[in-house]
Amino acid sequence: GLGRAYALAFAERGASVVVNDLGGDFKGYGKSSSAADKVVNEIRAKGGKAVPNYDSVEDGEKLVKTALEAFGRIDIVINNAGILRDRSFVRISDEDWDIIHRIHLRGSFLVTRAAWDHMKNQKFGRIIMTSSAAGIYGNFGQANYSAAKLGLLGLSNTIAIEGRKYNIHCNTIAPTAGSRLTQTVMPQDLVDAFKPEYVAPLVVWLCHESCAENGSLFEVGAGWIGKLRWERSLGAIVRGKNQPMTPEAVRDKWEKVCDFDNASKPRSIQESISVLNDALSQIESQGTVSMNSTSSGSVVSSSVDTASIVGRELATNVYKYTHLEPILYALGVGMSTKDPDHLKFLFEGSEEFCCLPSFGVIPAQTSMFDGVPSLPGLNIDLAKMLHGEQYLELYKPLPTSGQLTSVSTVADILDKGSGAVLLIDVNTYCGKDLVCYNQFSLFFVGAGGFGGKRTSEKAKVTVNPPKRPPDAVISDVTTADQAALYRLSGDWNPLHVDPSFAALGGFKKPILHGLCSFGFAARNVLKQFANNDVNRFKAIKVRFAKPVFPGQTLQTEMWKEGNRIHFQTKVR
Repeated sequence: GLGRAYALAFAERGASVVVNDLGGDFKGYGKSSSAADKVVNEIRAKGGKAVPNYDSVEDGEKLVKTALEAFGRIDIVINNAGILRDRSFVRISDEDWDIIHRIHLRGSFLVTRAAWDHMKNQKFGRIIMTSSAAGIYGNFGQANYSAAKLGLLGLSNTIAIEGRKYNIHCNTIAPTAGSRLTQTVMPQDLVDAFKPEYVAPLVVWLCHESCAENGSLFEVGAGWIGKLRWERSLGAIVRGKNQPMTPEAVRDKWEKVCDFDNASKPRSIQESISVLNDALSQIESQGTVSMNSTSSGSVVSSSVDTASIVGRELATNVYKYTHLEPILYALGVGMSTKDPDHLKFLFEGSEEFCCLPSFGVIPAQTSMFDGVPSLPGLNIDLAKMLHGEQYLELYKPLPTSGQLTSVSTVADILDKGSGAVLLIDVNTYCGKDLVCYNQFSLFFVGAGGFGGKRTSEKAKVTVNPPKRPPDAVISDVTTADQAALYRLSGDWNPLHVDPSFAALGGFKKPILHGLCSFGFAARNVLKQFANNDVNRFKAIKVRFAKPVFPGQTLQTEMWKEGNRIHFQTKVR
């Protein structure tokens, strides 16, 4: 079955293998050494290294001890033990329920726990949990099996989180393959077609040291592999401030609750909870919930035609530049000749000369402002604009010179009461190739109160950093002239250089550009976790929280969580 296919595949690639099999039948009855011995002999006959183990997975310590005594270490655990006790729900006995959970779920826990400290100490481990389509989707006659198999997914997801900082990765597979278990529920022709050898390559790859996948779920069979993820509808708020939540309110909003248009795909408990926090904020600020389209809460001021604003193209801007602009930008965000590899960003003659990825905001911002003041019905005053959030995604490294064309559109408009938020999408092209995408979140003081919505599914979300000490910290001292230097890259807002304009904005002196601080942070993350390789930059999202004054010290704290880097930059 699958266990044999895994053992042979790993042994063929040089791994030392412990083959565990209690030797019972598919219902968990009996015991024999023949199953494990047969696979071990196959491996040894081909020149591989393998030893058998006949213990139950409930004796996880004994399994791990076998590996340590035979080979001195344990790097990979594949939790594959399983039995079946299929019954319709009302016919499942306590024994049928308990034995399935003991072997599938508890056994996986015990074996993994026994290996954990060894993996933690060596800073490497790869763990596979084996779920099932029955666990993901349910299947008649397998309530006990389905519950245990979905439990393995929850176990895997949490192990992936806890093991990440120790380079211990845990993933879950839901295989379909011919085996002792499936031959009782599959016709023989399907058992023959769904070979275990069509599952093993995925497991081998997930366990390779170069595979960064962690906390993921895959269906696999017949030579096909698919990755699964959660999807959540946008949902609906069904109560108002200081109002009871009623079944009638749920009923009236049911269609929206179940509407998967513009659905989100949460990847963590933090992302899951964030929507609840936002809902609470809306409830507290909006008062009573709108129960139908004619209630006062759903009426939008006739002076603001949101339908004509959302999706409107603001401008198309052509940005022509030479090597001068990327170099000037790099200096503006703190790049210095004191940095060991500064030449790749500051000297056009360097063989590695390239643009800092965050330079992608520069060609985008010019097109963004054209057309904003003329949006119908909005009280837009650029002097009262605050930059709230920024998202940048690169599809390829930016050219060091040339011509870029940026097209900006209004993605959405939000009413925050004291002001309006415009979400502006900017796509930037080099010829016909899309090179980067920006989303600007701009808050206009005094432009709100028109009765519009407060949140948008089109906004790129931010994720809070982990609640543990950062993995890396970098400090930068900005100069008194930092804003004056950065503005030469094209952000001419006098708020950042003229004290009188700064005073109009409520600041005691000119403040640093938010996108300048953004550039400092992005540069530090690139240096710390990508060795300044611009090809490894994918995307970045920031929220601007507090002003920074030129001359202050910026401290960037960074956390590595899988393929994602969390960071926060603050004044020290």
